[in-house]
Amino acid sequence: SIYYVIIPLLVSGALVFTSSQLIDLVHSYDPDASADLIRRAYIFAMESHGMQKRASGSPYFYHPAEVARILAGLHMDVATVITGLLHDVIEDTNASFEEVGEIFGTEIAFLIEGVTKLSKISYTSSKVRQAENFRKFLMAITQDIRVLVVKLVDRLHNMRTLEYKKEFKQK
Repeated sequence: SIYYVIIPLLVSGALVFTSSQLIDLVHSYDPDASADLIRRAYIFAMESHGMQKRASGSPYFYHPAEVARILAGLHMDVATVITGLLHDVIEDTNASFEEVGEIFGTEIAFLIEGVTKLSKISYTSSKVRQAENFRKFLMAITQDIRVLVVKLVDRLHNMRTLEYKKEFKQK
């Protein structure tokens, strides 16, 4: 799978950011960031998502790679960028919280778990939804603001690709 990291991927007419490009972007503002950790997270996310596809038909990995690129563009710390790469692996693949913690450390595992928890609450009415959104917002800020930043960037990228969803989903 290493050739995926070196050769840019053409997905839906756009090049997916390679691990080397992501590392270069992070090193532009944090020269001490671990290139090895970023590379391992990139490969882990790519392999974990495997052949999953997005609604556009593009490989699912395009999404976490873009989330990580946006986070790096915001000059977020390396743990947050890696969380962007891995934000869906616990929820959408066979990877477990324990496995992610062993490989990438507890800080990153807890950030990913926080992002996952922000997505899992269901609502019974619009008033409950508004109150719950506010409660989740407050909880994310008090635990670690980076959880909220990753979730917002995740939503931003999803909004940028809404044209592939059915109209009722877009709304």
